[in-house]
Amino acid sequence: MSVELEDRGRALENDYFRRREQELIEKMKAKLSAENVLASATNCPKCDGKLVETDFENVKIDICNRCTGVWLDAGELAQIVDKDNKGGWFERMFK
Repeated sequence: MSVELEDRGRALENDYFRRREQELIEKMKAKLSAENVLASATNCPKCDGKLVETDFENVKIDICNRCTGVWLDAGELAQIVDKDNKGGWFERMFK
């Protein structure tokens, strides 16, 4: 009977460590993916902060997380102007 208890104890111990290792692996994967997102972000041309891509009226624009500067890629300004052809704020700003 004591052999069965020892085997049961080892099985429970192995199961505990397997679950613990799986939790640690998941945490490490989450940390690595967060680091990869920051590493893949481009630097702000003005202050060397990180540019974060956000959605503005269904147009993807880049905003600096440090100086809050807004940066547009090729074609994004044209998309905003096309959406604003009904006399919105953007059109009034450049008249």
